[in-house]
Amino acid sequence: MATVELNADNFQQTINDNATVIVDFWAPWCAPCRGFAPTFEAASAKQPDIVFAKLNTEEQQEIAAAFNIRSIPTLMVFRDQIIIYSESGALPAQAFDQLVEQAMALDMDQVRAEIAGQGADS
Repeated sequence: MATVELNADNFQQTINDNATVIVDFWAPWCAPCRGFAPTFEAASAKQPDIVFAKLNTEEQQEIAAAFNIRSIPTLMVFRDQIIIYSESGALPAQAFDQLVEQAMALDMDQVRAEIAGQGADS
């Protein structure tokens, strides 16, 4: 699947309508972002069931601010509309592939139970 370009018009719908979305928060002037782009594209070609999306933080500053993006690139993985991973820094291809595998292997029922338990503790 081709990488999706996210913006204010399609961000929420993309997250809501897809089971797994991996977002690359980037900017055109960011050398590490440009260096990571081929790795991101290659992973998207290998994983057709996952939506790989890019968000240009220069053009979509409100969304970047809403997610408290302080440095780029930042990767964020959403499963069932829950952020299960958020970390800044470009990953080597093998590490990124492992991240994708781990994200897909996560038991989301257990994640939801842990979130519910955290809410009950407060």
